[in-house]
Amino acid sequence: MTRTAVVLFNLGGPDSSAAVQPFLFNLFYDRAIIALPNPLRWIIARSISRRRAPLTRQIYAQIGNASPLRANTRAQADALRHALGAGYRVFVAMRYWHPRANATAAEVKAWQPDEIVLLPLYPQFSTTTTASSLADWRAAAARIGLEARERVVCCYPTEPGFVAALAHGIKAELARTPKNAAMRVLLSAHGLPKRIIERGDPYQWQIEATAAAVRAAVGRPTLDMRVCYQSRVGRLKWLEPATEHEIRQAGAVGAGVIVAPVAFVSEHSETLVELDRDYRKLAREAGVPFYQRVPTVGTAAEFIGGLARLARAAPRPDAGRRNCPEGFAPCPALAVP
Repeated sequence: MTRTAVVLFNLGGPDSSAAVQPFLFNLFYDRAIIALPNPLRWIIARSISRRRAPLTRQIYAQIGNASPLRANTRAQADALRHALGAGYRVFVAMRYWHPRANATAAEVKAWQPDEIVLLPLYPQFSTTTTASSLADWRAAAARIGLEARERVVCCYPTEPGFVAALAHGIKAELARTPKNAAMRVLLSAHGLPKRIIERGDPYQWQIEATAAAVRAAVGRPTLDMRVCYQSRVGRLKWLEPATEHEIRQAGAVGAGVIVAPVAFVSEHSETLVELDRDYRKLAREAGVPFYQRVPTVGTAAEFIGGLARLARAAPRPDAGRRNCPEGFAPCPALAVP
């Protein structure tokens, strides 16, 4: 029987208050986030992490001083292992906190798989997420001589199980709204600076693809559903419209709001704090009559089933399969390691 290791990639999050600053340093030290040479990148990452650590600790203090992302990702890994059956083992590698790629690669090598499937928990591809995680993994694997055959899931913005799980959550929240109430469904995704998109990153195009698939799956053509972007920081121009703007706009016309995260598949600070607390407060202040949030797809059976299909069908990097139209930057997921 073929032994297949499936590696789930996620962002990671601090597991204690003391871990906040080193987690932030790891984030901003990533060349995909700050594209500068060393030692300048190291100096900037240290400065930003020190400056942002106090506020970030306050955010995590609202959810027990630690990110739930590791536990949530582990639950997804366990559910996926059950769905895949014999011959598969599922591992977790976080980009900016433990378990890091180095530790996971060593664990995978010790298991001695015949092949490895790299499966990001980022449905929409970006150079700042999937490409960064793949590069980090390949460097870690090379350092320890991990040479099993590799297959890669680049992205899955319209995977039927993922879309079905999102649509199911939205329908559940729609059923809870007041009858005949005016409402808007905000399909909220993590934002990116516009300059990253201008360099050929397909993230925004894939978010729109997800949104179109979700609209079709919900099956209510007249329902007001809008894409928006959250988590904007700094002075750069970011993708628009901002989720905050759309909430204020809904309040101005007396419409209720249902927010559905379409780029996050696990609960973490940006759903549990930003969406559930910060934006709920904003909605109240803006006069939004009701504010509801769709849970992330988590371990929903449709989503896990979709991940299992992706793991089984993942192509080799040299297969040449490309999901995005020509014109976007070359896909790093298809590069032969």
